[in-house]
Amino acid sequence: MAPSTKEAQRAELHKTIWRIANDLRGSVDGWDFKTYVLGILFYRFISENLTAYLNVQERAAGHADFDYAQLSDADAEFGRAETVAEKGFYILPSELFVSVRRRAGTDENLNETLECVFRNIEGSAVGADSEDDLKGLFDDLDVNSAKLGNTVARRNEKLCKLLGAIGDLELGRFEDHTIDAFGDAYEYLMQMYASSAGKSGGEFYTPQEVSELLARITVVGRTEVNKVYDPACGSGSLLLKFAKVLGKENVRQGFFGQEINLTTYNLARINMFLHDVNYERFDLAHGDTLTDPAHWDDEPFEAIVSNPPYSISWDGDANPLLINDARFAPAGVLAPKSRADLAFTLHILSWLAVDGTAAIVEFPGVLYRGGARSARSASTSSTTTTSMRSSSSRRTCSSARPSRRASSCSRSRRPTTRSSSSTPRRSSSAAATRTS
Repeated sequence: MAPSTKEAQRAELHKTIWRIANDLRGSVDGWDFKTYVLGILFYRFISENLTAYLNVQERAAGHADFDYAQLSDADAEFGRAETVAEKGFYILPSELFVSVRRRAGTDENLNETLECVFRNIEGSAVGADSEDDLKGLFDDLDVNSAKLGNTVARRNEKLCKLLGAIGDLELGRFEDHTIDAFGDAYEYLMQMYASSAGKSGGEFYTPQEVSELLARITVVGRTEVNKVYDPACGSGSLLLKFAKVLGKENVRQGFFGQEINLTTYNLARINMFLHDVNYERFDLAHGDTLTDPAHWDDEPFEAIVSNPPYSISWDGDANPLLINDARFAPAGVLAPKSRADLAFTLHILSWLAVDGTAAIVEFPGVLYRGGARSARSASTSSTTTTSMRSSSSRRTCSSARPSRRASSCSRSRRPTTRSSSSTPRRSSSAAATRTS
């Protein structure tokens, strides 16, 4: 019997995940093994999600004993087109997690079976609106990798144990979860792996507490927003906090983001699905936000949250087109090539709606380094030297008063000239900006 309370479910979940991560990986590096744990967890989720959805539909139509997992593949084909249009993907009964797991112990070609299943799941979306959202989702889950074992038998042994362990997670019936069980497991695993690999500084994962703070800063005084955007979305944890803070239905047009790292981009898409955000409700892109932004047609955004990578290199003035880019031109100078922090901030301000709010995690020295001091306006020094607690930022952002020289929030329209209104304000932990 699955634990019934939220706290008991979460404690049991974390205890089991810890055992899986440590006992099963053996000699495989923890950071590498995360792909397999997260990938198989995702495979179980979409299998149960699809089965529950189809069972509800058929039982509502009068077939009280209908169980999709018990159908033959031939009989299941009749509903493929409609289901792909609604859910974005399709899995035949023989390829569901529960079916593959049941046969795993006797399947001498388990690695090939899983490879075929993953390929078929992605292939089910080809030609549909969801094709881009499913394409490449399982690319990082290499079931033939020597990291799992030197022989096919050893790899299959590891995969069989992993399927069993993920299948044994006490998540209860899909329809009865009292916590966001799959999403919670995914978040916990990412936090654990990021911490152990030293990647918790924002490149891969933003801690849940920080994510929630930023989300709450941007929705002060609001019960809904039009669209949410993160230009360096990582694994998607910041975007998804809006689903918990406001409710998915209160992010009216969905979740938007871009990520340059392919593996992390795949994790972000998986994270959306695991939190039951359907494909038509998110638009995540792979690429360089600063030089090749993917959402020109979607901006402006009412809510923007970001924990951009710290002091990464970018094209800067080596690209003569960037100084005339509408996002960067108002500053009159580009961020240094070796430190792109200011470029992310200007990009965010440019794409912020006139009544929107942005919350950004940055260090206070962003505007001072690499000779970029001349780019800031006269009011910047008092702003960046002000160390402000997050609670103060929240109170300031909810104020209706116009911003002043030392305020942490700008209330001007999107910047068009080099003035104090075009200069981002920040604290040592988070900078919040609202325009109106």
